[in-house]
Amino acid sequence: MQLIVANKRYSSWSMRPWVLLKHFGIAFEECNVWLAQPDSREQILRYSPTGKVPCLIDNGIAVWDSLAICEYLAESYPHVPLWPSSREARAHARSVCAEMHSGFGGLRSSMFMNIGAHWPGAAATPEALADIRRVEAIWEDCLARHGGPFLFGEFTIADAFYAPVVMRFATFEPALSATAQAYADCIREVPAVQAWVAAAKAETIRVDYYEVRP
Repeated sequence: MQLIVANKRYSSWSMRPWVLLKHFGIAFEECNVWLAQPDSREQILRYSPTGKVPCLIDNGIAVWDSLAICEYLAESYPHVPLWPSSREARAHARSVCAEMHSGFGGLRSSMFMNIGAHWPGAAATPEALADIRRVEAIWEDCLARHGGPFLFGEFTIADAFYAPVVMRFATFEPALSATAQAYADCIREVPAVQAWVAAAKAETIRVDYYEVRP
């Protein structure tokens, strides 16, 4: 099984399935395609018809889009608790993942992921702040319902989906509730997340768009 990802410093979409696979010890080969290179799109199109990452290749099956990849992994490894065990909790987890997957445009556009950068207080647009309040509400609700320390008790796809948001918060340091900050700190202590962050900070390729302070 092969996972095609972009720069770990910037690629929030790539981070989700990579962290999930690493956390649960599912073996895969990593293939890196660097962003903003002359042949980036050409290289990605060798694997993904959208020209975007991540993309998973498994025995000739190509799965693109981070949510589709995570669902495919859950189906392929039913003995691994990638989703919560109860039907009700799975429905809740899928809902919060889908909301992250399709929404939060204000947060994405203003507080892009740049691991290693530090711009506290920047990019605090009304749209981004509204999205942050919604993220806090999701986290607080999940933690209250399921007892923590992760959103559904144990680490699941939902935590992998919100890990890039934690990275954005580490860069821009918006004010968070005590509960949300504690959860963000918990995610940053996950070994798979720490491995991604360490690799991101070791990268030497930079993309100007993500390096300019907003």
